Amino acid sequence: MKINAFADVSLRALMVLAAAPGATLLTTQNIADAVGTPYNHVSKAMARLRSLGLIEVERGRSGGSRLSSVGRRATVGQVLRDLDTRTDAADCVAPGGECPLIHECRLRVALARAREAFYRELDGVVVAELPGSRQMAPVFQLIGLRPGL
Repeated sequence: MKINAFADVSLRALMVLAAAPGATLLTTQNIADAVGTPYNHVSKAMARLRSLGLIEVERGRSGGSRLSSVGRRATVGQVLRDLDTRTDAADCVAPGGECPLIHECRLRVALARAREAFYRELDGVVVAELPGSRQMAPVFQLIGLRPGL
């Protein structure tokens, strides 16, 4: 199963925030630079993560974002479920409109079960436990943070 670009950016932003030392606040621009994604995309992801209660935001000149306590416990499966806006695992459309096989379609049911199994497998993976110090050291250097901060 493939996740959408929005979920990918959101998970990468959460990983950067999880690896940030202590109470360090990171700006959206810092996170965009760290994950190599345009600011606008990261900004939308950060807004959604905030609405889900996964991050805390402090406004102002020295403001930024950090993982919330909920975000520190969030699993990849939970985050992907929250970010998945698709109502169907398949695009049940045909050139003339809705697929003629859609009524009582067992394929749609099987695909929905497979998607849930995918998420369930990721329910045991805590996002905050994913980033390692060797992985994040060059990322933090890129955005101007000392790795041992």
